[in-house]
Amino acid sequence: MSSHPNNLQFTLEPDDNERLASLCGQFDENLRHIERRLGVEIANRGNHFQIIGSAKPAQAASRIIHNLFDAAVDEIISPERVHLTLQESNLDALLAQAELTEEDSTLVRTKRGIIRARGFNQQKYLKNIQQFDMSFGVGPAGTGKTYLAVACAVAALEREEVRRLILARPAVEAGEKLGFLPGDMAQKVDPYLRPLYDALYEMLGFERVAKLMERNIIEVAPLAFMRGRTLNDSFIILDEAQNTTVEQIKMFLTRVGFGSKAVITGDITQVDLPRNKESGLRQVIEVLREVDGISFTFFTAQDVVRHPLVQRIVSAYETYERTHDSR
Repeated sequence: MSSHPNNLQFTLEPDDNERLASLCGQFDENLRHIERRLGVEIANRGNHFQIIGSAKPAQAASRIIHNLFDAAVDEIISPERVHLTLQESNLDALLAQAELTEEDSTLVRTKRGIIRARGFNQQKYLKNIQQFDMSFGVGPAGTGKTYLAVACAVAALEREEVRRLILARPAVEAGEKLGFLPGDMAQKVDPYLRPLYDALYEMLGFERVAKLMERNIIEVAPLAFMRGRTLNDSFIILDEAQNTTVEQIKMFLTRVGFGSKAVITGDITQVDLPRNKESGLRQVIEVLREVDGISFTFFTAQDVVRHPLVQRIVSAYETYERTHDSR
């Protein structure tokens, strides 16, 4: 590879037309996506590439192209795959002179596979969960807050670091009136807890989750069920914490016992509480921000790992709300 201040050139080997076509995408749409994200120009003739731009963005673009070319051995490179690769590559930190190496990547290992952090904030989040007894993950939907927390909980259980997993959510309607729900208490609250079940099923399998729940090793319950308990030797997750009241989140935080780890996740831009109720998560960020032994990870629209359109939607809302609040 040879490089100049604003001109980086390299050759991809082997010279494989199928892999090159997959890498570039239809009408070179994958290359154009990388150009837009990094502010560089990419030109190629066959497997010979030239990137024009500032040194750091050009180096980042080169790394992305090499990673995608390697991936093209086993898969078709779609625009979504390019988007996720850009997320995984921690571009914001890279362009801020904080390059990450593969060795710095944070992994969560479970019996059903390895879960890898995508991007700087997810890596920071996983490291915080490992290092602190109480961690907060705050940010928009699609940033992996709940999924990664459940992954850490499952890994801790499999390593026998904890004896139980307790996953809780406030049972608050998302701006809709659901009316009377039939069935027993578990069936009534089940819809609110479904995202937690989905993550558990993916990481442990349906049958194993069912067996562990029968033995009370895994408990998925509405937040109200936590009152009056002390939770020792447990990995506790409170999801959708923006929908807790001030009293509820204080109650939850004081349930944590010896040998336990707690992760609290939420999105303070999507509060479904009545207008006269303050979000407990919003208050707790102010109250506990400087308390030793507690970590906070704040995600942004750039950390969204769902469909690229979701990231653009979140960014549009953030821009609108900033403009609206300034009026």
